[in-house]
Amino acid sequence: MTDQPPTNDPAAINDPAAINDPAAINDPAAINAPAGTNGSADGGVRAEGGVHPAEGNVLAGEGVPASSGRRSFDHWFGEKGRNGFIHRSWMKSQGFSEEAFDGRPVIGICNTWSELTPCNAHLRRLADSVKRGVWQAGGFPLEFPVMSLGETLLRPTAMLFRNLLSMDVEESLRGNPLDGVVLLTGCDKTTPGSIMGAASVDLPTVVVTGGPMLNGKFRGCDIGSGTAVWRFTQDLNAGRMSAEDFAAAEAGQSRSNGHCMTMGTASTMACMAEALGLQLTGSAAIPAVDSRRYVIAQKSGQRIVEMVKEDLKPSDILTRDAFANAVRANAAIGGSTNFVIHLLAIAGRVGVDVTLDDLDEWARGVPWLVDLQPSGKYLMEDFYYAGGLPAVMKEILPLLKTDAITVTGKTIGENVANAERIEATIPGAAPGSQTYAVIRPVGDPLGSGAGTAVLKGNLAPDGAVIKQSAASERLSRHRGKALVFSSIEEYDKAVEDPELDVDEDTVLVLQNAGPRGYPGMPEVGNLTIPRKLAEIGVDDMVRISDARMSGTAYGTVVLHVTPEAAVGGPLALVRTGDWIELDVPARRLHLDVPDEELEKRRADWQPPTPPTDRGWARLYIDHVTQANQGCDLDFLVGRTGSTVARQSH
Repeated sequence: MTDQPPTNDPAAINDPAAINDPAAINDPAAINAPAGTNGSADGGVRAEGGVHPAEGNVLAGEGVPASSGRRSFDHWFGEKGRNGFIHRSWMKSQGFSEEAFDGRPVIGICNTWSELTPCNAHLRRLADSVKRGVWQAGGFPLEFPVMSLGETLLRPTAMLFRNLLSMDVEESLRGNPLDGVVLLTGCDKTTPGSIMGAASVDLPTVVVTGGPMLNGKFRGCDIGSGTAVWRFTQDLNAGRMSAEDFAAAEAGQSRSNGHCMTMGTASTMACMAEALGLQLTGSAAIPAVDSRRYVIAQKSGQRIVEMVKEDLKPSDILTRDAFANAVRANAAIGGSTNFVIHLLAIAGRVGVDVTLDDLDEWARGVPWLVDLQPSGKYLMEDFYYAGGLPAVMKEILPLLKTDAITVTGKTIGENVANAERIEATIPGAAPGSQTYAVIRPVGDPLGSGAGTAVLKGNLAPDGAVIKQSAASERLSRHRGKALVFSSIEEYDKAVEDPELDVDEDTVLVLQNAGPRGYPGMPEVGNLTIPRKLAEIGVDDMVRISDARMSGTAYGTVVLHVTPEAAVGGPLALVRTGDWIELDVPARRLHLDVPDEELEKRRADWQPPTPPTDRGWARLYIDHVTQANQGCDLDFLVGRTGSTVARQSH
């Protein structure tokens, strides 16, 4: 049998008229075969009982090929006797007809939907569009849930559970009769966590992100997810904003389905997936409620069936060149610092050697082109209308590895060859007279080399990061006295104290917020400006920690200091009053304390008591790697493949 779609004309696949009933596409009983007249793959008429004469009876095992080359058929649905009976019969309870088990590609739809993850609350509807595409292309779609990670609700931090999600995805894919998978993701950690799990199994994989929200609105102005929260909180603390306006902004910020519409971590991860080649071209920025989001989901369903036939796997796509492309794209869009940790973890899963030094080298000199919050003015909805990621990648095409293959089956260079950067007309202006550029041309960038910088020095021997595009240029070279806090709770209490011994040159230092110390490395690194300074107009200070910060946040914030304080890194030895030097252009972070004094402090240092001794958190603390290695679990690094396990009955 072949597995061809009902028509060889791709245009017809997207034409509802070419399908008997679009509504029936989600009804498995209405689709009896991948192709042909009366459900016959070769256009012939099926024999009585609905079984093609050349196939025989699958249930009875007559005439069934010894092997189809597909794990779903060879090890599950094509089996004879008792095991085949078990695998097929219970599936038929859902109304699937015999033809669903005839050897066509079985496609998993791995869904991180949850009402506890607001950014992913619409993914069930998106799954229907993917299913439609899979059925159209002759596949058999099966949706399944995995753990969802809601950044805004999950405590102590969603990052604590990213690796657990990856394990859920990995074991669900390996243990079930699947030949390929579509990953439905959205909120920050759901995208990298799902990719990590799929990369470990290495079945053909397409990512479909849920898309950003529409622009937030407050008093006639656009406001951005997260970014507005940090700014309005400072304004409220400084008395520049009323409680009533604060509440009104809360109501207007999140006004549609979708993830954060700033260039925060969710948007950055969507762009990362597209830049790596795991997502269809142009799909990262489509707003969640735009009908084109559902069209791209349907096309992804079609494409994954073809990828199974081509045996195009993540290991074919996630090469060192692909990672270099993603880093350069991230620098051009002004993406989140969280990109660093997630990219390193994905690279570790596929066995590609990528280091912090590589990331710093690849990002140097890349022009910063995208004028999006938190570093710029606009939001993801505007970014999509301006051409999205393809327009950015076309602008920096000379810096990219253009022959890197993608899920389209084409190279990244081919994918973006016809991309167009669009400048929009200012409302009220005559057409073509006054325009604004969400995406700047490469000859007129917002800046150069403004991506995430990797810092090193005696305070961060294994590295730390800072988002240059979101930092204050005046603080890029800074020397100040440290004010040290051993926990975020200690800082939150002190920040309101009008007598706090702090000035605008002080370097705020937070310890024990790393992967093991917290645990999970929360987004608390963008410490709130102390109230006494906010009231006199101070809006940025140098802040240093082993924590992360939200991709929607901004400021001169040094993050991911490695080794972290909880494992005895130099950060644990910093004392209030120590001088610290930050030199971003020189990539230097230095604690100006004599080595002899640091050794004395180290001799007195005692590791903190682990916050828990049971369950997942205990396993995480015992096995999580440091930030410079992606914060994966040490026993998960590397790819284990899709080998089918022993029989369950």
